Amino acid sequence: MKKIIVTGGNGFIGSNLIKFLLLKKFFVINIDKSSYSKNSFILKHINTKNYIFCKFDINNRKKLFKILSKYKPDGIFNLAAETHVDRSIDSPKNFIDSNILGVFSLLEEIRIYKKKFKKKIRLVHVSTDEVYGDIKGNMRSTEKHTYNPSSPYSATKASSDHLIKSYIRTFGVNASISNCCNNYGPGQFPEKFIPTLIFNILNNNFLPIYGKGVNSREWIHVYDHCTALLEIYKKGKIGESYNVGTGKNIKNLNLTKMLLHIVKNKKFKIGKKVKIKFVKDRPGHDMRYALNCNKIKKKLKWKPIKSMDVGLIETFDWYQKNYSFFKTFSKKLFFKRLGLKT
Repeated sequence: MKKIIVTGGNGFIGSNLIKFLLLKKFFVINIDKSSYSKNSFILKHINTKNYIFCKFDINNRKKLFKILSKYKPDGIFNLAAETHVDRSIDSPKNFIDSNILGVFSLLEEIRIYKKKFKKKIRLVHVSTDEVYGDIKGNMRSTEKHTYNPSSPYSATKASSDHLIKSYIRTFGVNASISNCCNNYGPGQFPEKFIPTLIFNILNNNFLPIYGKGVNSREWIHVYDHCTALLEIYKKGKIGESYNVGTGKNIKNLNLTKMLLHIVKNKKFKIGKKVKIKFVKDRPGHDMRYALNCNKIKKKLKWKPIKSMDVGLIETFDWYQKNYSFFKTFSKKLFFKRLGLKT
């Protein structure tokens, strides 16, 4: 049985990835510092000897090397990161600590481990489409697109991508990078766009949308993202990056209307206060992210399977059935308006 480390495994994508890997018969070691956006809700019902949780920050290099030495993993999926753009505007240092210094610590311990045990660990680093910056017109960014990050979040993710590529070339680290579009699905932290909309629909609150709602995003269900990550782990080439997306964009306003339409069709009684409300935009807000995913489709034979309609229905159903998920967080964490600093 292959052993896999997932860093940031209590997060949204990480917890879904762990469940997916366990179903695929991997032994999984979850490393997470359990910060404000992390919880074990998705993983709380896991009852298997093939799963271990280790609570610490990957910047703790002593503990990290101890885990590597003890379990001698075949692979690592690195999802340990601060991710919310608005928070990166308010507190950039946290993003530098996690997204740059954390990756540096991980790479250093992998390098030392390789030298001591004469064994390479396969690393898949999970990045974002935001490193490419604002994509104009109908263009879609390929893996060769110039990095042009706009926020402290995307800048730190871009930095970690470059750092990993340097360790691949200089130290022979066995790594690949995934650059994924916006994820959605069960267990996403409530400050993110789709769970915010769902929470407000369930609680008869207004639906906040930045600016005029014309910002365009590409969306993928987290399950599809997990299948892509496994294919990159198994078949991705060392030193290569792979865009992961659906090729379909939707404006924030249209997505909100789409979700409302789905909820109405489910015969859910929508409160009178559930109305779209445009709010002040955040600084440096990119208008459009869009990925060209031909490479992963052709080279790794991967493609997404969940349509946005089906995915949104499943996601709304999950939050409605698991409303207690929202109660695991302080409301101050996701009701407070962030990202207004200039």
